[in-house]
Amino acid sequence: MLSTLVDFQMTVIEPSGHVNAANASEFQDQLAKAVASGEHSVLLVDMQQVESLDSAGLMALVSALHIAQRLNRRFTLCSITPSIRIIFELTQLDEVFEIFENRAAFEASLS
Repeated sequence: MLSTLVDFQMTVIEPSGHVNAANASEFQDQLAKAVASGEHSVLLVDMQQVESLDSAGLMALVSALHIAQRLNRRFTLCSITPSIRIIFELTQLDEVFEIFENRAAFEASLS
């Protein structure tokens, strides 16, 4: 469901499949661990392989964002499919999260 890549500048989390009540707790734990690890001050969640996201999955992301904010870390999302982006727009979380079109756009923001 999740892979983590560690780059010299950032940690990239790549969830896949369905992020829902069945696995949201595990997802939240993995995000929290990545944010709190202190390896990098930048964490990117690449949502390209996420097929669906329910409220539990969304709350896992919100929880990780709160942790990142408390620790002064940058927590961003990228490559959100149109069907999942609607969820962020309806909940107005698209105004809370820093969201990039794709990983290349995010990486361009680092320079």
